Amino acid sequence: MHSLWIDSLVVAAYFAVILFTGLRAGRGERSMESFAVGDRNIPWWAVLASILAAEISAATFLGAPGEGYAMRNFTYAQLALGTIIARFVIAGVFIKPFYDFRVVSIYEYLSLRFGTKTRTASSALFLITRALASGTRLYVAAIVIVMAYEQITGVALGPFQQVGVYSIALVLITAVTAVYTAVGGIKAVVWTDLIQATLMFGSLGFAIWTLLNRVPDGWAGVRAVLNGPKDFAIIDLGITPGAGFWENTRSILESEYTLWAALIGSTFTTMATHGTDQDMVQRMLTAKNHQRSRLSLILSGLADLPLVLCFLLVGMLLWVHYQQPGKDAPFAFFIVNELPPGVRGILFAGIFATAMGSLSTALNALATSFTEDWYKTRIRPQANEAQVLRAARISTVVFSLILVLIGAGTAYAKIVLHARIIPIVLGIFGYTYGSLLGVFLVGLLTRRRGSENGNLCAMLAGFVAVALLSGLHNDLWALLHPVAATGGTPPLLWAPDWLPKIEFPWRIAFGTVVTAAVAVLFRTPESQLAIARAHLEQAQA
Repeated sequence: MHSLWIDSLVVAAYFAVILFTGLRAGRGERSMESFAVGDRNIPWWAVLASILAAEISAATFLGAPGEGYAMRNFTYAQLALGTIIARFVIAGVFIKPFYDFRVVSIYEYLSLRFGTKTRTASSALFLITRALASGTRLYVAAIVIVMAYEQITGVALGPFQQVGVYSIALVLITAVTAVYTAVGGIKAVVWTDLIQATLMFGSLGFAIWTLLNRVPDGWAGVRAVLNGPKDFAIIDLGITPGAGFWENTRSILESEYTLWAALIGSTFTTMATHGTDQDMVQRMLTAKNHQRSRLSLILSGLADLPLVLCFLLVGMLLWVHYQQPGKDAPFAFFIVNELPPGVRGILFAGIFATAMGSLSTALNALATSFTEDWYKTRIRPQANEAQVLRAARISTVVFSLILVLIGAGTAYAKIVLHARIIPIVLGIFGYTYGSLLGVFLVGLLTRRRGSENGNLCAMLAGFVAVALLSGLHNDLWALLHPVAATGGTPPLLWAPDWLPKIEFPWRIAFGTVVTAAVAVLFRTPESQLAIARAHLEQAQA
């Protein structure tokens, strides 16, 4: 019980610091411009920290070490190569037009370039996808709470009791985050992200140091255990010597971590998540100008590779420490069961930091997109600045409730129903963001291609193509079919043998190509081009 109080005090101190910083940083907000993009006056280095905090969720903090534990190599880190390439593309193609048009919601750009239907469809895709993805990831952050409760009390929780503990933890994390996000807006998000990023990286470094000290002979002992042919491997081409072209192509498309997935698939994925997602782009728009925004974006990409390598190294060190195949959530288990009181509390705070960093970002982006794309344009176009700001704050609270419900529902589906819904929901952006990226690329890279109805057809075509190629129809069929609940194998829907089932790094790439290929078949009306030119002239005046 004494150890519980020490850890609780550490976590409580973290929450107090975050609340104080968030409320103080965002005091005096009076306009939507200030709430959403911080009057475009935030230092580039703070924006850099915020990007890193936003993209490293609790799922990454606990899940990436699990990849290192299972694979005992660094091949997962290949995907970081694509994130670096994509950032240079985003910096060169995306950011300046957003600054030129002075948009707050990036989907406003689509309404100027194509029309309101494209904006509405894209914003709706973002709101649904981001709510599902962020709500589901909240479930991961609460894993350590359940483990800690069972370890401290010595009582193994039943399924419904676990769901109850998960739900309480989700309410606590989300409530604290929602308070400073609703009051302080993006300024509160960025400055608390800076603290959370510092704590997160410090926790990661401490974990590596601690694990190395637990291994006899240190690094030499690690190398003595990890001596397999693929241990410590970094590059995986995914090619089988002697196999034919189609066999190797299929193997690459059906593999998660290959060099091709990194250079192509991960590039498209990052272009979508960092170029067409309000969640990530919004903090880039808080920098003073597009040059500083580009700097923060590119440097965050260069920082990604060593960070991912460190997460994987933690997992590999955990394998050396436990050497138990199939161990569930090894990093969370290590934190709860093997770290001393106080230190364990700091690592708990580090996990909460990752969860709250990505959560605050999501809440602010969801509220901004809803207010700018729906409230101001469809629900109450005549609203004044004070009413718009109040709507943004209220929608922040509403979205926080929605995310808690999604997180609790995910816990129930996983623990009680044993459903495989998590891979579907966590990977949902792979089915939808290709459609977003395809439309944005047509708008940014062409001058007269793309139209309202053409874009809607293109986005639908992109989604359908990815759903078929990834086997989503069969995953949903297995989830809903009664045979799945009895342990049997449900009958497959249409899936010919020659059709590869693409893995997640490739989904957005295929969705983008299909969407863009359809969208460019349509021509932008001259009246819409005139609207875009007039708005650009007004924004730059």
